Amino acid sequence: MVNVAIVGVTGYAGEELLGILLKPPAVRITSVSAKIDKPLHISEIFPKFKNRIDLVCAQPNIKDIVADSELVFLALPHTVSMEIAPKLLNAGKRIIDLSADYRLGDIKVYKEFYHCEHKDKKNIPGAIYGLPELYRQDIKNASLVANPGCYPTAAILALSGVLACDTGLLDLTTIFIDAKSGVTGAGRKIAEGFLFSEINEDFKAYKVDSHQHMPEINQELSKIAKKKIKVTFVPHLLPVNRGILETIYIKKTKKLKAKSQKLITLYKKFYNQEPFVRICQEGVFPRLKDVVGTNFCDIGIQEEADKVIIVAAIDNLLKGASGQAVQNMNIMYKFPEQAGLL
Repeated sequence: MVNVAIVGVTGYAGEELLGILLKPPAVRITSVSAKIDKPLHISEIFPKFKNRIDLVCAQPNIKDIVADSELVFLALPHTVSMEIAPKLLNAGKRIIDLSADYRLGDIKVYKEFYHCEHKDKKNIPGAIYGLPELYRQDIKNASLVANPGCYPTAAILALSGVLACDTGLLDLTTIFIDAKSGVTGAGRKIAEGFLFSEINEDFKAYKVDSHQHMPEINQELSKIAKKKIKVTFVPHLLPVNRGILETIYIKKTKKLKAKSQKLITLYKKFYNQEPFVRICQEGVFPRLKDVVGTNFCDIGIQEEADKVIIVAAIDNLLKGASGQAVQNMNIMYKFPEQAGLL
């Protein structure tokens, strides 16, 4: 039995995480906390949890969290986790951080995209990037797991199958990612741009080639390719609650332009043992309805004479956040990897 705490339980990811963690029998939720005006039973905040969990949600108290738990999920806004994580690590606790605070190895890049000096440089080198399909062995013994962002999860999984095989088929200077996300990807906050009347019956690009997830994608793809990768990344806001769909375009190299290779075969082989990656049959491409409410990443591939088109879909709150966090927990504590997620 592992005792877990959720800090930031009132956000979309925190709420989703709480619901998942009530399922596995080997998990006991011992603490829930958030930035909140006054202590409330969690069932008062989320009535769906009535008669399922009877904990009081209050402001985070590090002393109580340390006393009550061995694993802490930090479902906090970016730039907040780095204030709390060092205290928990010093107390010997294991952490899965759902924010971006420990994803980037370069603190200068972090400052550029998150507009803040990193306050816990000491623990960045020891943080493990929590994408199970690539770093499962490292995650097993990690004290600090940096849960990947939602856009990067879809992009990295969509591209790893071909980059890791190093076929020489693609021109890696021409990776274009057209990404679309539901509104919950922005978190639970009040802002004019996220009001129903502003989003409904509309569709727009935002943070064009400057989104904070772009350096995370570049960092991880560069590791896989063993060379510097710089993608063109354009995110869009969909008028739906949840789900991410990314369409990725890559040119083929001239020398292999006419050579026919079945990338689908490579992908199926690469992800053969992965419980949450599904490769679509040739000519079939995923849509949001295929993955919303699941921890799956579905990938479809179309190979043409001069280019490759890859389509990937995930639920941004599950495989893109809380579901992946639980998948990481299962790996860390040697639980069945699919526990609570199927």
